[in-house]
Amino acid sequence: MTHLAPDDPTPRESLSRLSGLLVFLSSGLVVAILYFARDIIVPITLAVLLSFLLSPVVRALRRLRLSRVATVTLTSVVTFLVILGFVAVIVREVSSLARDLPEYRSNLEAKVHSLPELVPGAVFPRVTDMLSELRNELARSETHAPASAERSRDSGSSSEATKPLPVEIKQPELEPLQLVRSIVGPLLQPLATGGLVIVFVVMILIDWEDLRDRLLRLAGRSDLHRTTEAMNDAAQRLSRYLARQLIVNLSCGLPIGLGLTMIGIPNAALWAIFVVLLRFVPYIGIVIAAGFPLALSIAVDPGWSLLLWATSLILVVELVVTYLVEPRVYGAGTGLSPIAVIVAAVFWTWLWGPIGLLLSAPLTTCLVVLGQHVPEFQFLEVMLGNKPVLTPEETFYQRLLANDPEEATEQVEEAAEERPLAEFFDEVAVAALTRAQADSDRGVLSAHRRAEIKQAVGAILEDLAEDTTDEPPSNEQAGQVPSICCIAGRNQLDAAAALLLVHLLHRDGRCATPPVLSADILRSESSFPRPIENAELICLSLISTSTPARARYLVRRIRRRAPHAKLMVGLWGLPAGELDAAQSMLGGAANAVASLRDAVEMVTALLCRPANHSEFGTEARLSRNGEGVAAG
Repeated sequence: MTHLAPDDPTPRESLSRLSGLLVFLSSGLVVAILYFARDIIVPITLAVLLSFLLSPVVRALRRLRLSRVATVTLTSVVTFLVILGFVAVIVREVSSLARDLPEYRSNLEAKVHSLPELVPGAVFPRVTDMLSELRNELARSETHAPASAERSRDSGSSSEATKPLPVEIKQPELEPLQLVRSIVGPLLQPLATGGLVIVFVVMILIDWEDLRDRLLRLAGRSDLHRTTEAMNDAAQRLSRYLARQLIVNLSCGLPIGLGLTMIGIPNAALWAIFVVLLRFVPYIGIVIAAGFPLALSIAVDPGWSLLLWATSLILVVELVVTYLVEPRVYGAGTGLSPIAVIVAAVFWTWLWGPIGLLLSAPLTTCLVVLGQHVPEFQFLEVMLGNKPVLTPEETFYQRLLANDPEEATEQVEEAAEERPLAEFFDEVAVAALTRAQADSDRGVLSAHRRAEIKQAVGAILEDLAEDTTDEPPSNEQAGQVPSICCIAGRNQLDAAAALLLVHLLHRDGRCATPPVLSADILRSESSFPRPIENAELICLSLISTSTPARARYLVRRIRRRAPHAKLMVGLWGLPAGELDAAQSMLGGAANAVASLRDAVEMVTALLCRPANHSEFGTEARLSRNGEGVAAG
């Protein structure tokens, strides 16, 4: 019989490592295929995304009782004519820009000469030195050009006597095939890509249902529900995103194009198209698109006014679109986190170039949908999605463990704007303390860490008390309110839960700030502390992990110390179905509650009527308006 050494991995660990290695190798293989087969995959991807964009139009035309072939043909022809029109505008504007760029050299040189005076040298010494060197370099190039021309004239006059024979080099005339190759060659790849996109779009739209059925068959017949839901989710999300983003981009590109034309920026139509296209890249697309007209404004205008006008125009239009148009147009976003958008843009640009930059958001959205519906790819949703990956109680517990009361206070304040504070304490804070108690019972949470958690809860409540507008009770008022004290049943976590109750009671004005005492005061050798002797109500705080037996033991000790005080036991986080059993175990010696909201109501009920206690061990019941007070 073989035995594993202490450091040898178990079979399950070996299998986990092997599966992780296989996932890594598979991911690398997929990236390699996407890179080396991009000439085929890019047209297919463009066609699929265009099909998602055009499928709602096809469905709308189908409702007019047109045949599928007619609707697809009409939609495709109109779409590609519009795209060809945009391409023609881009080609014309780029040709015009390339022809006019040399005319802007003098303006650029004048601005370079003036920049060192505009930039304060004391603030940006390196920038000033760099600009001065650039100005000197331009000056040397300007003086070098006339000197070389002078030398050429001198050498020409000295060589007139020799009169060398002129030599003329003529390029051989291109044959017709070579001429066609030189003209058509650079256009072959864009034309081939465009042709493939057209063919794929038409075929996908015609066979939309058949392709969907085939994909469902590949995914497996045994799980048609999940596969259909995933495909519908991806189709709806992409169609909605592409259509609404196109509307938003047009509402941004058209005003910018018109404004640039009015203020005198050349090739305004080209920059408007750039804005429409690049705004498909969230966050950074508009920055890239705005860089071109702003750079051109520097070259066109001898001064700086055109740059200021262009910057103001783009900022105003972008702010209006972002804060007024987008909230009305968008019903839902892409589901991507901001950092995922930036990383996706960098990755897809590296993989496929400018086309990848434009397709980064839709492709990453597909990956998020895949992670939502396929458990094996759930890490994609966690890494790329914008949904919280931790529940509120997990987030609160993590911030307590990290000893970060500032972040935890922000979470409490944000939640308090949407729901009552007591509800947040019950559903989040108490749940986090219950999780901490479970970790403590397992031995993974030390006493020092429990003390830090109690300190963090105290700091949170102090911050909340400072932000509240309620005045603390005066000395006279404090003498009129009932005297209450809270006892932590076991450890610092019970004390932290008691602090939450104290905060709610003090905020509602039901009592002055009661002390939170340790259970050590109930030992026989300890002295009788004044808070217990004078308390009208004693609250025993226990985080519910097998606590009813512990609660019964502590209740007996409290009754010996304070036989006339009313007693309430908070078994925080105890499931509702177990509260009745806990109350039965306590008998009539105390009233049990499982939530802070019920505890606040119980305090009001217990202090409204006098107690009817008999000797310890006999059953005592409280009544209000002739009805028994419910224990849960």
